[in-house]
Amino acid sequence: MSTETQNEYELSEYTGDHSDDLPVLRLRKREERRIKAGHVWVFSNEVDTKLTPLKSFQPGELVMIEAANTQPLGVGYINPHSLICARLITRNIKSRIGRRFIAQRLRQALELRQELFSEDYYRWVFGEADGLPGLVLDRYGDTLVGQITTAGMENLRPDVEAAIGKVVTVKALIWRNTSGVRKLENLPEYTQIGFGEEPELLEIHEGNLRFQVSALTGQKTGWFYDQRANRSRLGAYIQDKSVLDLFSYAGGWGITAAAQGASCAICVDASAPAIEQVEINAQLNQQQDKVEAVCSDVFKYLRQARAGNRHFDVIIVDPPAFIKKAKDKRAGLEAYQRVFSMAMQVLSKDGILFACSCSSHLEDHELQMAVQRAARHLDRQAQFLELLQQSPDHPVHPMIPQNRYLKGVIARVGATF
Repeated sequence: MSTETQNEYELSEYTGDHSDDLPVLRLRKREERRIKAGHVWVFSNEVDTKLTPLKSFQPGELVMIEAANTQPLGVGYINPHSLICARLITRNIKSRIGRRFIAQRLRQALELRQELFSEDYYRWVFGEADGLPGLVLDRYGDTLVGQITTAGMENLRPDVEAAIGKVVTVKALIWRNTSGVRKLENLPEYTQIGFGEEPELLEIHEGNLRFQVSALTGQKTGWFYDQRANRSRLGAYIQDKSVLDLFSYAGGWGITAAAQGASCAICVDASAPAIEQVEINAQLNQQQDKVEAVCSDVFKYLRQARAGNRHFDVIIVDPPAFIKKAKDKRAGLEAYQRVFSMAMQVLSKDGILFACSCSSHLEDHELQMAVQRAARHLDRQAQFLELLQQSPDHPVHPMIPQNRYLKGVIARVGATF
């Protein structure tokens, strides 16, 4: 069968008008404008609940989303208990959402990653940006780690697993469904093997470096691929310099710095298992003589370093999200400014600070101002050299600014002008 004929055959398998099969979710008057502009979220206050009461739907149920004038807008899934009560999957109302449809979306996402990377170590699927809302898939060679965050995608999980088998050959799929976002969808948290045998470790390749993390107990989905492009910028700033990697996890930043020419790198994290993995990864890359792993609360470590009059030429601050909810923003901003200020207190004159945030509720200019305020508090001057964002295997949906959650700045921090 030719490729063209095969594609036509597969297309016929996942299309076919089923607009009469799906329950209708009707929007209020003029509430379709955002969807027509390209957004894929429907909020509960945009629904005509008199004609289509939310309580009549089951969580995760597929629905036909319609404008107030009954014009079909597309097919999505619904969760009546969530503020984002529906997510559009396709604007083609003839699409049948199942394993063949998902396989097509997986292929499209895979093509992009294979263009970007020479080896199979990347984020394969990034939710709405890849047309599969609620699904994240990270690839570690022949092992996949997935995360589902919505009721609709949870219902489609068997189809996702079957679709993966149609697209790639891998040994195992691990579900790390432990994200706090699942609580917003009334979903339980769990870690489970989707198929295959449970591996003990995940291996990651980044350029010439190799890292390992625990398959079932590592943070998030195991590795932070989103910082790979930013880690590649280290070489321009760390030649023969001392480096401090704060919130280091398994040593991605610090070990990369050592391998790219730093004189030494200290990795600090409060997690004992993470610090043990730093030591293993340093040996794996023959950097054990240049990398020191310290198990400590970061704030405590910085206080002790200041008291000991220690200074570092380059400091990386890549903390967990200090702002998990919008209501936490004020306290979170204060936490970012505090850690940046404490880091600057042990940063050498004209030293380089990598300041990062993975909080989707924090905007770029707010992060930058937190760095600036921290510098001014110490009567120092910050110069922004580069702005950072997530790696391209985490593409951004143009209509969903929350999709661009990772931001950062490389700053030179010197004496005041």
